[in-house]
Amino acid sequence: MKESKIGLWSLTALVFSSMVGAGIFSLPQNMAEVAGARAVLIGWGVTGVGILALAASFLYLSRLRPELDGGIYSYARAGFGDLVGFFSAWGYWLCATIGVVGYLVIAFAALGSFVDTPQRVWFGEGNTLAAFIGESCILWAVHLLVARGVQQAALFNLVATLAKSLPLLLFILFACYWFDPVTFAADQQGSTLATPVSEQVRNTMLITLWVFTGIEGAAVLSARARNKRDVGTATVLGVVLALLLYVLISVLALGILSRPELAALPNPSMAGLMAQMTGSWGKLLISVGLIVSVLASYVSWTLFSAEVPFSAARHGAFPAIFRRQNRNGTPIASLWLTSLTVQGCLLLVWLLGKGYTNLLLISTSMILVPYLLIGLFLLKLSFSGKSESGQGNGLVRAVALVSSGYGLWLLYAAGVEYLLLSLLLYGPGLLLFLYSRRQLGAELRLSGRERLLAGVTLLSLIPAIWSFAHV
Repeated sequence: MKESKIGLWSLTALVFSSMVGAGIFSLPQNMAEVAGARAVLIGWGVTGVGILALAASFLYLSRLRPELDGGIYSYARAGFGDLVGFFSAWGYWLCATIGVVGYLVIAFAALGSFVDTPQRVWFGEGNTLAAFIGESCILWAVHLLVARGVQQAALFNLVATLAKSLPLLLFILFACYWFDPVTFAADQQGSTLATPVSEQVRNTMLITLWVFTGIEGAAVLSARARNKRDVGTATVLGVVLALLLYVLISVLALGILSRPELAALPNPSMAGLMAQMTGSWGKLLISVGLIVSVLASYVSWTLFSAEVPFSAARHGAFPAIFRRQNRNGTPIASLWLTSLTVQGCLLLVWLLGKGYTNLLLISTSMILVPYLLIGLFLLKLSFSGKSESGQGNGLVRAVALVSSGYGLWLLYAAGVEYLLLSLLLYGPGLLLFLYSRRQLGAELRLSGRERLLAGVTLLSLIPAIWSFAHV
């Protein structure tokens, strides 16, 4: 079996690419719609502290517990037991798998803006028959790419990430040239919104809530890393680069057009801004960049969603079949599960159109609990009383506290409704966990804490079903 090892820059590209997808191209309008310049800066400041603490948590954990491969799953399992580890892996896999469908849909919606006419709609919002066929072709092309080896797919993602970064960097350069301090300073408090700055800050953070999903990418693929120390380094580098891009794009945009003008732009608003500065070729460049960006992100998330069941299966949390790898070292059974699930979701998008949106929001909420568990695991290590590896270091404790606090904030900001609805997806997962335990020949009896968690999960299905019926 071939060893697939990923270097530092490929790992960094995976982290960066998974975070920087379609959302960045709509960021100027999204921010301007809810906040003035002052609130935008404060919002990014608070988010920056929280996300850098979370990135540092991954860095410390990769150094303190280098033997733990799989990131999201293995950290939760080591810190809080088999069942919590499984729920973390199950929720993450569902989020990643269902989420990548959105990348394909967005890519073909962007393509439709070029080829669709009032007389003939080819791709629409990514939910037509032509879009379904095109999305399916890309799905199985990426499936074949990943099947040829994780390292090869990671290198492809590195090239695609560099390609999608060029339009973003060009936008920043033009924005720096066109930036007008007078326009930026005209209404920093966003008085035209008629909401206090504190409320504006909260609204910006509801947008920044989702832009850093994917931060865990290097940790998820840690078993494939050429050097284990690269995992934490790649995470921090990817986050810093993404944060710089987000801040520059959203802040510079407020110096090109006034806040109300920005808020009125159609999305992707970066294309409209580029057209304002350069003409029609700039809009074309950003639109092509959007398509390349979402496809690169799709490759990243496919790698993550294939790796997690494989990692969990090695410890008996997923059925044994998902431990299978092909001759290229790709977790092939897990990849097939992911690809078939994506194909089913694409069919759902085609048949039901926007009915897919709720499913996407529910599944995305499931990634937030693993983020909280990362901070709590580091906090547990820092107070464990062990002197080796620096677990008791004051800086580690501070990072763990900030990271845990940020994780709690994410859960609060996401809203109780979607977290409750996500329990509908955890229910079937519990049955899968029990089946996996039986395969190992292990006793089906759970620990007292695990029985309590399983009971709470099952009881919570009652209000979850009621809530779903009234959505």
